[in-house]
Amino acid sequence: MVNNKDGTMPVLEHLSELRLRLVISAGALLVASGICFTYIERIRSILTIPLEGKQLIYLSPPEAFTANLRLALFSGLVVSLPVILYQISAYIFPGLTRNEKKFYVAVLFGIIVLFSAGIVFAYQIVFPFTLRFFLQFADARLDPQFTITEYISFVISFHLAFGAVFQLPLLTWALGKLGLLTTQFLRRHRKIALLIMLVLSAIITPPDIISQVVMILPLAFLYELGIIMVLISERKRLKVQEEQ
Repeated sequence: MVNNKDGTMPVLEHLSELRLRLVISAGALLVASGICFTYIERIRSILTIPLEGKQLIYLSPPEAFTANLRLALFSGLVVSLPVILYQISAYIFPGLTRNEKKFYVAVLFGIIVLFSAGIVFAYQIVFPFTLRFFLQFADARLDPQFTITEYISFVISFHLAFGAVFQLPLLTWALGKLGLLTTQFLRRHRKIALLIMLVLSAIITPPDIISQVVMILPLAFLYELGIIMVLISERKRLKVQEEQ
């Protein structure tokens, strides 16, 4: 790899490295998806545990195959994510300063932890509750049946929504660390934030009122947690200024 006299890398070298890392990421995704497809029944059985024994159905000949393929691709993305994140980090890391590298690592670690926490929270608590609520409308004349396509889409979108929502404390912390948010601002605009949460939950959750209402509670908690994190960031910044 040839560098310029000032230590920077030529544009063509950047593009070549970017292409190599994209190829590696795509290859990891394809390999992981192929492996997940061979274990698709086991993966699907994990997702259908909240159904409590109810069977999924499909209404057209290719529906089961396409739904399994989609689930395999999504599972492959999850499995190959460490490789993809490494390739992204390895590409941008050399161009960052020491402080920027620390900030990047902290943000990346926070994203992974909070996203995983959101997924676990949704799978263990919120999703079973939501599903039981809908199943209670079944009776002798109304038998609940779920197609494999609709159920998988519902499960994925539901859990991704909670994973995304759990990024709120990290977002407020990052903005606070950059000096773009203050605890005074966040406290003063609680009512507006609540309104935004209502709109956000209506957009990112499946189109039912129960999922939207259930999401408001963790959103409100995460907002308050974000205020605490911004406060910690402000105190650290003030301490550094006093030492200087």
